Amino acid sequence: MTANEIIRKKRDGHPLTSDEMKFIINGYVEGTVPDYQVSSFFMATFFRGMNKEETAEFTRLMLHSGDIIDLSHIPGVKVDKHSTGGVGDKISLPLAPIVAACGVPVPMISGRGLGHTGGTLDKLESIPGFRTNLTIDEYKNVIAELGLVMIGQTKEIAPADKKMYALRDVTSTVECIPLIAGSIMSKKLAEGIDALVLDVKTGRGAFMQTHEQSVELAQALVGIGTSFGKETVGFITDMNQPLGNAIGNWNEVVESVECLRGRSVPDVMELTCVLGGAMVMLGKKAGSLAEGIERCKEAVKNGKAYVKFLELVKRQGGDISFLENVEKYPRSKYSETITAPASGFVTSIDSLELGFSGIMLGAGRTKVDDVIDPKAGILLKKKAGDAVKQGEPIAEIFTDNKEILAKTAQRVANAFSVGAAKPASSPLIISVVDKNGVTAFENYR
Repeated sequence: MTANEIIRKKRDGHPLTSDEMKFIINGYVEGTVPDYQVSSFFMATFFRGMNKEETAEFTRLMLHSGDIIDLSHIPGVKVDKHSTGGVGDKISLPLAPIVAACGVPVPMISGRGLGHTGGTLDKLESIPGFRTNLTIDEYKNVIAELGLVMIGQTKEIAPADKKMYALRDVTSTVECIPLIAGSIMSKKLAEGIDALVLDVKTGRGAFMQTHEQSVELAQALVGIGTSFGKETVGFITDMNQPLGNAIGNWNEVVESVECLRGRSVPDVMELTCVLGGAMVMLGKKAGSLAEGIERCKEAVKNGKAYVKFLELVKRQGGDISFLENVEKYPRSKYSETITAPASGFVTSIDSLELGFSGIMLGAGRTKVDDVIDPKAGILLKKKAGDAVKQGEPIAEIFTDNKEILAKTAQRVANAFSVGAAKPASSPLIISVVDKNGVTAFENYR
């Protein structure tokens, strides 16, 4: 058996055996199969796909490439949330402390930026001193103390995925359902959860740009979770424009803190409370989704969620003074304001273009070893449906790289469409996928 033979077999559209999968995955972890052959395997899989049996085996092999954490000593139903990635998607930051404040333990192992989307770890690490590289013992201790922990993959947790994640990011093989499903579920099943809520993005700024593709991915994820005995629910949510107003790591931390303090950022808090409500429901602290949503809103209103976030940041080494006084944070050397080309209404915002614009500014990676500038990013002054006047600010960009400032400003400007008529509003949360099938969100509630 050789990697070349396996790549050729997948390239030609044939299903792989368990031993062939094991040869590629274990070989990559052990260093006997090089990056360039795994990249070829990813590309062959991107075009040829995997059947259900292959996808399940791919997930199982990545899961068992490392340790599976036991959190049975932690009281309560442990529930996590995962997003398939979006632009301005900072939901994990307010969500996790809100749910923990409602009494549901949240063990969260997150990833870095992937493709044009941001990563929770990169956002958290923009907080000075915040440690995401906890050991497994530290991970267990923090969740035992706080009912909440947010870390990255350790060398013990799905090490195959840890290596493959970064490689997929820079080989244009992210948007592949079997690879996405295996990556997500191997980490989530390894972290010690009892239940999982999924936020599967759809639209221009998502990896799955049609509702049908997003449902297919959600069904694959729910199917894997269910087969491993974990109650799993997926929400299909809109990513045709960025979430909230902030794009970029520190910018998104600031917006998250403001939400936890009670500021109304409508789309961010709507999605946070729905996903949180589902987590509280699965965690047996609410009898319905509606009750769970109300409990989440109350945790923000009474200040317990914000206090929980400060406790988490401090416990994991972060300097909370930057959260309580965000003006302390260093500022980008350069900024530029983008203005409306005409009067009317913002008819659409191309989130994919803004995602790539953020990377150009320094907020993401184009190579595995790129260093992120946590200050870099975009602040939206207008969202789709907002009225604008010609020359009025619609966005502001921030970077330390003067050379790309003008080019990125033009790209951001081109991402906004302005027209005479106000566009029809579209729902943020579209449908729900669980073990019983697909339901429109308005009927699920």
